[in-house]
Amino acid sequence: MSEIATNRKAHRDYHILEKVEAGMELKGTEVKSVRLGHINIGDAFARVERGQCFLYGCDIQPYVKASHEQHEARRTRRLLLHKNEIMRLWAASQQKGQSLVALRAYWKNRRVKIEIGVGKGKTKGDQRQDLKKKAEMREAQRELARFNDRGKK
Repeated sequence: MSEIATNRKAHRDYHILEKVEAGMELKGTEVKSVRLGHINIGDAFARVERGQCFLYGCDIQPYVKASHEQHEARRTRRLLLHKNEIMRLWAASQQKGQSLVALRAYWKNRRVKIEIGVGKGKTKGDQRQDLKKKAEMREAQRELARFNDRGKK
């Protein structure tokens, strides 16, 4: 699995409760553009409508060398999931405060896959706590490295 794109804001803004792997229905020029790395899922989210799951806000730039047919960059794309997965995601998205967020896009067996996470929104206090915890861990790692360096001399 080689990673194509990640949504770095997702883990900052949401507590990820569950992750699901989904295929993406793409046109030919979209696949070629994804191969070149022209994909952005920073604002992407999923929604279940009429028994199918769709991805909104995924930006795949047009393929420059396309001859006659070009795709729309921010079109709605259908996600390929089993019916029971779709129903589970629909039930999760109906709960208050939970949404379906695109976490990362990657290649798996020559197919583009996208990881969808069921996220519960973080408050500002939660975000501050995460930053504080991260800073404390970083400082502890520095102290540990300093301690280990002193022992080698």
